[in-house]
Amino acid sequence: MMEQKGLAKAYILALIAITAWGFSFIWEEFLIKNNVEIFTLIFERMVLASLILWIVGGMLGRVQKIRKGDMKWMFLLGFGEPFIYFLGENFGIKYTSGVMASIIIATIPLFCTVVDRFLYKFRLTLPKVFGCLLSLLGITLFMLEKAGAGSSQLKGILLLLFFAVGGSLVYSYTTKKMVSRYSAMTIVTYQFSFGALLFLPFFLLFGLKGLTPEFFSFGVQSKIFLLAVLCSCVCFGLWAYCTGILGVTRVSIFSALIPLVSATVSFFLYPGQETFTALKVAGIILTIMGVIIVQIVKDKQIQL
Repeated sequence: MMEQKGLAKAYILALIAITAWGFSFIWEEFLIKNNVEIFTLIFERMVLASLILWIVGGMLGRVQKIRKGDMKWMFLLGFGEPFIYFLGENFGIKYTSGVMASIIIATIPLFCTVVDRFLYKFRLTLPKVFGCLLSLLGITLFMLEKAGAGSSQLKGILLLLFFAVGGSLVYSYTTKKMVSRYSAMTIVTYQFSFGALLFLPFFLLFGLKGLTPEFFSFGVQSKIFLLAVLCSCVCFGLWAYCTGILGVTRVSIFSALIPLVSATVSFFLYPGQETFTALKVAGIILTIMGVIIVQIVKDKQIQL
């Protein structure tokens, strides 16, 4: 009974994180499409998140001392997410859209399945292959009406695939190693601290010019604050906790819901930011269905 309650709690927290992240793609698109400098945006988000986590973690006594030899893994966490991941996500949004970015991110479980095949010798069953193909078809349908964007659209998708998805995979499998040793608060605190450190040179080189009067307006700062506190501090902490309870592959199924949240938010709160046709809606649905199929099929380990 206690185990079931723990699983139910993890599922609820994962849904909360996914809902907030669905909003984050639309907030980021709003900021980027309104000419907020990307490195200025990311660096402030990292610094705010780090400061809040250290202050709250210190007050609660929840930031643990890192064991000798584990600091390199904490650095790798920060390198995967937020550094590599946010480079791909934000520049990907710049060249595509928030909803398109959320669809690409939703395919992370497909890549987890491939990685599991090589790391843990899980068999790629026919249903899993079918789910992968279904998601790829969904992405293709969504992209068809954006084909006129040409190389810019392709650049955004490649950035999302190689940086955002790649960074997320590094983060997910490193988190799996760390959750048995450290609390979610400790992991997220060091993760964003290293992220802020890695983004500092880019902020100094490219982000200082973004410190304009418009950048300090309420509309911009309120969204950055929400991204830092809700989508970084809270959601990454919840995700680290849920990964420890559910595992990388099982918790990743919730990422399939991100495009649904992003599309709904874009449609109702920011009309005109993204147009939705039958083809795009079909693409979102097929992508979600494919990811869910991949996740609900039980893994079978290859006997060596």
